[in-house]
Amino acid sequence: MDNDIVIIVEGKNDKSRLARVLSSDVPIHCTFGTLNTEKLEALRKTVGDRQVYLFTDPDASGRRIRGVLRDAFPDAEHIYTRRGYNGVEGTPEEYLIQQLEKAGLEEYILYPPPSSGWPE
Repeated sequence: MDNDIVIIVEGKNDKSRLARVLSSDVPIHCTFGTLNTEKLEALRKTVGDRQVYLFTDPDASGRRIRGVLRDAFPDAEHIYTRRGYNGVEGTPEEYLIQQLEKAGLEEYILYPPPSSGWPE
């Protein structure tokens, strides 16, 4: 499947959390904190003309990074997690899946097998 989307998150924990519910075909890139012009240009090159989805934490630094990315990728779609969760990495998989569905990414979601009744 040739992929024309890319998701940008803040850190590697966000990335690994998201990778658990997304097809490995979907590239997930990390900003690793503040973005300088150099990093932004490299990210822009990597992304190319794919559709960008921004998924940052609901805290102050997440909002700041989202603002920078919004300027760099004005056509990006925005995915949000709830304030009460500990950022993207602390978001329950069920809620992540709901947010990805809301963004229209069903074809890339790896749905968990029906519950076996065993706690995780």
